[in-house]
Amino acid sequence: MRGARLFAALAGAVLVAGCAAVPEESQPVAVQQQELGQISNPDVQQPARDLDPLTVARDFVRASAQPISNNAAARTYLDDTAAKAWQPGKVENVIDDQFNTVYGSGGDLPANPNEVVVVVRGTNLGTLNADSSFLPSRNPYELRLLVRKQADGQWRINNPPANIVMPYSDFTANYVRVPVYFFAQDSNTTVPDLRYVAGKPQTGLPARVVSLLLSGPSDQLVGAVRSPLPDGAGIEGNVTTTPDGALQVPLTGVGDQTPEVKKLIAAQIVLSLQAVTTNRVRLLSDGAPLVDGHEDWLFTDVPSYSSQASPGADLPGLMAVNGRIRSLADGAAIPGPAGQGVYQVVSAAQSIDGRQLAIVENANGRQQLRIGSYGGAAQQVNLFGGTLTRPTWRPTATADGTAGEVWTVVDGQAVVRVLRTSDGGWTGQAVNAEEVLAVGPISALRLSRDGARAAMVVNGQLLVASVVRTQDSVTLRGPRILQMGSLTGVVDVDWLSQDSLVAVTSMPSQPVVKVPIDGLRMDTFNSSNLTPPVYAITAAPGRPIVVADVGGLWTASDVGEVWRPHPYSLGSHVTPFYPG
Repeated sequence: MRGARLFAALAGAVLVAGCAAVPEESQPVAVQQQELGQISNPDVQQPARDLDPLTVARDFVRASAQPISNNAAARTYLDDTAAKAWQPGKVENVIDDQFNTVYGSGGDLPANPNEVVVVVRGTNLGTLNADSSFLPSRNPYELRLLVRKQADGQWRINNPPANIVMPYSDFTANYVRVPVYFFAQDSNTTVPDLRYVAGKPQTGLPARVVSLLLSGPSDQLVGAVRSPLPDGAGIEGNVTTTPDGALQVPLTGVGDQTPEVKKLIAAQIVLSLQAVTTNRVRLLSDGAPLVDGHEDWLFTDVPSYSSQASPGADLPGLMAVNGRIRSLADGAAIPGPAGQGVYQVVSAAQSIDGRQLAIVENANGRQQLRIGSYGGAAQQVNLFGGTLTRPTWRPTATADGTAGEVWTVVDGQAVVRVLRTSDGGWTGQAVNAEEVLAVGPISALRLSRDGARAAMVVNGQLLVASVVRTQDSVTLRGPRILQMGSLTGVVDVDWLSQDSLVAVTSMPSQPVVKVPIDGLRMDTFNSSNLTPPVYAITAAPGRPIVVADVGGLWTASDVGEVWRPHPYSLGSHVTPFYPG
């Protein structure tokens, strides 16, 4: 049945810590970060003897990240009654590695000398939701645990929490991040949906991934993507490894789909499994090959369904400088009015296919939008404001094969999509951005090159929202603030890949950062050679990242690299942009 979870019961090592004396407070301890999915010992062990209540509480929190055998490791820190009755909810809290366990104080403490209250205090970084997606947040977390001395003298917890809580490093050590793939609403471009599945036992990983795929997109992407898997799709038995080494996925309920849809289903499954297996994937439909003549699939057998989401190698990128548009490849002005200084260009965007330009220009003390072909004249659009954000193209084509939709934000408050009309003109339509504007004004907006999401700078914070389209409207839904409290002063953002962003900030300590679209972590780029403030950035798959500071343009390809000067930076006030 579609939506049925295939999560196998898992078990993991209990992390224990002894204590020579009972302290009044345990100090914050930074847990060493591990790579996703690494677990050193799959066997459940009993806690060390004679642990004090504070250590029992701390070790319980860390063991709660191990979902093996219905959280068997965490249950060893509960008394018998609680261990049998505990049914934690499907939402799990992820807290910072540094958290305190302290003895409770006040008038509501137990009178029984064999009972103490231990308070766990930390910072909640977000939640692992029931759909296995991570929802970022940042707020104080507090949990009060009643710890009772048992008949054998050991302290055990009597009131486990309704929802599991685990430190960040234990979460990443016990769960594997998997991009589960769906498709854009109106094209065959694949869209990754980041999910987290239990890492042990490894033999069950593929089944858990297929289960997520069958259950549909995460709540964040509902309405923004589509799945070719029909509602009645399911698995006959289980996902298993065959004697000849193939990973067999026995589908049911897909036999009446067209050959083209079956190929999309095959791509969806094979691409989603590439993070958890290197085996050949054997796709069956009611016992026969899902795709006629193609029973076993390698990842290299799947055609590219993301080409429309990445600019071609022949498009080196452009830059707006001193009112003109020039090439990032050689610094030369592009042909036509936009390169000749006819328009006072403030910012611009090139369509992913390279054939069109959207230009924001200064005109009579205001800013206005122009759209036209690359190298040709750009017609004025009936869209004006005190400010317009740098335009961004939606990656879909009209009947003549050219892109037909551009987005911008007017005066930080009105998100507008400008559509090509049947007579070749352009007209603006409002986007419902109420949820985003509730956070604050929008100073930058970039559509993802697959069209399913939008990244924005709102009140100096980095947000991601899904783009939900209906017949009558387009809505920016479910905005998520990424790295809330840790990432501030954001100035500009761009899409490094379909599931990661790069942003520049006004903070000298972190001028350039990389953040996944679920905000689980943040990596700060080397700041060597940069001169704050850094005010613009552009990125694209397989391209060097280009940033602009007061000294000009700089490039780097990875977090640890030293920024190198761009050979054609042409001074200050340069805005670089790759197609998209």
